[in-house]
Amino acid sequence: MATAAFDTPKLKSYPVIPLVQAGAMSHLKPFVASRPIQKALGFPEELVEDWQAKAIEKMGELLGKYRSLQVYMDACVHCGACSDKCHYFLGTADPKNMPVARQDLMRKVYRRYFTFAGKNFPKLVGAVDLTRDVLDEWYTYFHQCSECRRCSVFCPYGIDTAEVTMAAREIMASIGMGQKYTNEIIGKVHRIGNNLGIPEPALANTLEGLEEDTKDETGVDVKFPLNVKGAEVLLITPSADFFSEPHVESLIGYAKVFHAAGISWTLSSKASEAANFGLFIGNYEQMRKISMRVREVALELGVKRIVIGECGHAWRVAYSYWNTLMGPFDFLDQRYPVPQHICEVTDDLIQRGALSLDKEANDDRIITFHDSCNVARASRMGNMPGGQFIIPRRIITSVANHFHDMAPQTILESTFCCGGGGGVLTDDMLEVRVKGALPRMEALKNVVDEYNVNFMAAICAICKAQFTKVLPYYGFDMSMVGGVHQLVSKAIRLGDK
Repeated sequence: MATAAFDTPKLKSYPVIPLVQAGAMSHLKPFVASRPIQKALGFPEELVEDWQAKAIEKMGELLGKYRSLQVYMDACVHCGACSDKCHYFLGTADPKNMPVARQDLMRKVYRRYFTFAGKNFPKLVGAVDLTRDVLDEWYTYFHQCSECRRCSVFCPYGIDTAEVTMAAREIMASIGMGQKYTNEIIGKVHRIGNNLGIPEPALANTLEGLEEDTKDETGVDVKFPLNVKGAEVLLITPSADFFSEPHVESLIGYAKVFHAAGISWTLSSKASEAANFGLFIGNYEQMRKISMRVREVALELGVKRIVIGECGHAWRVAYSYWNTLMGPFDFLDQRYPVPQHICEVTDDLIQRGALSLDKEANDDRIITFHDSCNVARASRMGNMPGGQFIIPRRIITSVANHFHDMAPQTILESTFCCGGGGGVLTDDMLEVRVKGALPRMEALKNVVDEYNVNFMAAICAICKAQFTKVLPYYGFDMSMVGGVHQLVSKAIRLGDK
């Protein structure tokens, strides 16, 4: 499919609030899921005849189920604190990509059907009927949100636009208007066990190839085990790690860390995917089904720890939702956190002096770090506040000599999203992906210009995939993005003490 032509925004030395361009992105929406895709997930195969009544009924169900959603509908005072915080608004100038305006697409319908004033005096309170035009606006703009939650950091009332987006998507999927990209991937996980649809024989063959490549590189028999019963660690990692550049370099790094530390581990063909796209469509049941595969495998293999690889929203789901979705975890070793991030494992080993590292091996790289939004704003690591910021940077500075952070207002809790999260990482949404990446690209350009940075590390598969696609649009080499454990892989010395 040919990509529609669009202009890449010009990089500036610092983010500039754009002049509003009404309707600038109204033309862009993702493909609607086909009948087989919808059917596989138990959703209506096409837009149901009584879609309006069903949508309102579903909204009422969600308002009753999630008290926070009703609070978000009622609490907003349109103060504007969030307006310039969204990377998509900064990159597209479309006012409906302001978080408050995107929320209002649902809020106006909520007022019409669920408030006294909206039922009786709709024009006075900005309430609107749920018409087909309104539904189409929902489909357009709720799919131009990566659920990154940056706006929530700056909202004085703590309104979480991501939850509003998730609710809107769940309502649309429930009436037969699901998104092709997310729903097709969820179906692959249910059928096969991973987002990319890699069957067990192909996965086994890939891992055998990685063993051979690593042996050629190091001279050491580093194993990439699959379905091994009795292993201490079950590693759940994004399926991109199995074959795609630069992701696979991090998988090699994980394997080297486990090998060097003498930790027995295994991957699983049944649950070979850390990512959980059920989060993106806000559907608890889909999240639960995907997560339960992990629990079932952990019990079948008799592992003692579950470790998550470099995937931002996988870590968010595991950290924030797993206990509800698939707990309790009384069958695991209680000396370790459940779940545990691969960065926590590696950092602990480094702090204890259990790994032999050669920092000079990464001297060809001047490194910066991109805080992935689902790690930065929806989780933590380690036993300290801000561990999700400290630990990855501590690993980087332990395996490399040259590191520089990007501007303070663009990192840590205020980090800018890569522009491809939340179900936006599909080529039919390339324009909004490129434009949404603008603030991060501007921050990157500043450290490139000032410090000659040539490598941006990240601990998220979606961030890596997004950046390799959009970096060339801004004049950067796509190879300058990679994983934290890609750096670890290069620095670690196997067999040395």
